[in-house]
Amino acid sequence: MQLKTYRRYAFHVVVAICAIIPHNAHAQQAYTDTLSLSIPKAEEIFLQKNLALLANQYNVDINKALVEQAKVWDNPVLNTDQNIYDGKWFKHGTVDGFKYGQVYLQVQQLIRTAGKIKKLTQLAQDNVQGAEAQFNDVMRNLRFVLTTDLNNLAQMQSSATLYQREMQTMTSLVNGMNAMLQQGDISRKENVRINAALFSLQADYNDNLRQQYDLQKEIAGLLQLNDSVWVKADAVQPIPVDQVHNLQLAMLRDSALQWRPDLLMARNQSLFSQHNISYQKAIAKPDLNVGVEYDQQSSYVPNYWGLAISVPLPVFNRNKGNIAAAEMAYKQSGVMVQQAETQVNKDVLGAWQKLINTSNLMNNTNAALQDNYESLMQNMVSSYQQRQVNLVEFIDFFDSYKETRNRQLHLIADQRNAAAELNFSVNQSIIKL
Repeated sequence: MQLKTYRRYAFHVVVAICAIIPHNAHAQQAYTDTLSLSIPKAEEIFLQKNLALLANQYNVDINKALVEQAKVWDNPVLNTDQNIYDGKWFKHGTVDGFKYGQVYLQVQQLIRTAGKIKKLTQLAQDNVQGAEAQFNDVMRNLRFVLTTDLNNLAQMQSSATLYQREMQTMTSLVNGMNAMLQQGDISRKENVRINAALFSLQADYNDNLRQQYDLQKEIAGLLQLNDSVWVKADAVQPIPVDQVHNLQLAMLRDSALQWRPDLLMARNQSLFSQHNISYQKAIAKPDLNVGVEYDQQSSYVPNYWGLAISVPLPVFNRNKGNIAAAEMAYKQSGVMVQQAETQVNKDVLGAWQKLINTSNLMNNTNAALQDNYESLMQNMVSSYQQRQVNLVEFIDFFDSYKETRNRQLHLIADQRNAAAELNFSVNQSIIKL
């Protein structure tokens, strides 16, 4: 019964391996072009082609156009009145020395008082600054996503290369073990364990590819790449620890408080609210309507010319509600600025601590560990083939090697992502990636 169980397990292993390999080959055939991308090159394409950025740029242009509109005076108003029928249609002129017909004309111009046009223009300019800050915040967020995606893709592709190299080694070993099984030199149990190790490795590789496909899709969307383009992230290097330790937290916070677009948006909203108070108080002041009138026949003298002035009396509506609402909005915006400043300080501190911790971990890691594992891996394969180590020792070392190398690659990506988060929190390229 035990032999049948091993045979059944080996059958399932072989079937699973066969199912994985054609799937990966078919998936990769969809990508016919390869594009090698560094982070600076990707950012260059991103600034030119990202649709979300282009759409938000229109908001800035829209608000700039509204500034020009706010400066414009109201159009003059023309009122006219003339007789249509008084026994005859459009009877005008002089008959038997008597003048017929009536023409009335009035031109009025609204004159806004208390500097309303200037104050409204200021509000429109505040909106331009808010749109620019919003545009910069969108760019900051999308650039952070792009940077971390490329860091993670580089790590995943390095892991894929590791898996491929290990699969070549294990495939060669499995072929040799299969031949030894036929000769009776090893047990079927040992052969199944080796095949299972290869299957586990190929399953990890397949999972790695699935994660790469998700990253490829997101990067292609950010850069507007064709569906057939496979992005090859340039090999990334860890950030020198000395460069990290030279960062000063106080300077980072000061820079963030100066350049963070979300904080600038909060401050701009507070400034807008302050200007809106002044504008709402100006609205309480009545505007003037000034006009010139001409009356041909119906006034006390023929061909009457007159000056018309009208002004609303601020008896019932003095705009008190809007003024009070504007004052409350200004107080609210002050609280939002304080909250934004607190969040900025927390973001900078958190990103700085992450970068320090990951960099210290990399600094404490033995640089020769990778080379030692590489040479030991080859020795372990040779030793196992020569039966100098047993199956348990070999599988244990194989799993340890794979886990350690992947952790090293993850650590590099984590450090670079922490640096990207620090740049994101400050909105400055503090560390070049």
